[in-house]
Amino acid sequence: MDSHKTTVGRTGVQAWRIGGTGRRMKPLELVVKVIATLVIGVFAVLMIVPYLWMISTSFKVNGDVFKYPIDWIPNTFHWDNYKKVWTGANPFYVYYWNSIKITGITVAGNLFTSAMAGFAFAKLRFKGRNALFLLYLSTMMIPGQVLLLPRFILFDWMKLINTHWALILPGMFTVFGTFLMRQFFSTLPGELMEAARVDGAGFWRMFWQISLPLTKPALVTLLILSFTWHWTEYEAPLIFLRDKPLYTIPLGLTNYVEEFGTDYVLTMAASVSALLPLLIVVIVCQKWFVEGLASSGIKG
Repeated sequence: MDSHKTTVGRTGVQAWRIGGTGRRMKPLELVVKVIATLVIGVFAVLMIVPYLWMISTSFKVNGDVFKYPIDWIPNTFHWDNYKKVWTGANPFYVYYWNSIKITGITVAGNLFTSAMAGFAFAKLRFKGRNALFLLYLSTMMIPGQVLLLPRFILFDWMKLINTHWALILPGMFTVFGTFLMRQFFSTLPGELMEAARVDGAGFWRMFWQISLPLTKPALVTLLILSFTWHWTEYEAPLIFLRDKPLYTIPLGLTNYVEEFGTDYVLTMAASVSALLPLLIVVIVCQKWFVEGLASSGIKG
């Protein structure tokens, strides 16, 4: 029995020292790994501190915001800060609904158009395909600020200024999304398309039923990035929207910035509320991202 325990103990120490690499870890490698882990941990804590301060401030009164040392846990939690944000003179749920509507439609359209364009550039053979893709890709070098004035003139002519469509339509077509999906579709084996074509499948069926399910990692990545971009976008809503009932969350946060100061506790309460959908999307999509990676390989 003692011999068995000794063997098990040695095996456990050996597995710990190997570190999952199939060989015994050298002392120098172990030290480097520990130091790297500590450095990454410090940076992770530094990244989390502002969010912790934001959450803590959202439950305080303005007089305690810049108190030093910082009271990370307030003596009294002022839940009425959130009540003022959601039911005050400028109710936050209006901006919340506007952001949900704009972001939801934009992200759905972006995923659909990017997937279709990426599949066309990757798998369809037509004259001038590569030249057209390079021309389309070259537009990424144009700063978005340069296009604001021409877009404003165009939308003014189309009577779209001060409407949500001025934000939705440009976001449904992105060069980055097309590039990302095209690169992922290019990794799918050509034999898969040939087998589908032999079975009588058309281009739409090859795209929708065969290729698209295999691109789940790219779709989830694009979904997370697109949702983050449009949920936090400030510049375009500031230019194209004029009426407060049409404001999105980034513009709604400016209601707490007054001429003689800023209501920090209400700003932080609104910011915490605005952050929750981002956390939910990342947590939910992370699961699908892992599952998509595991199931995206071709088995045969």
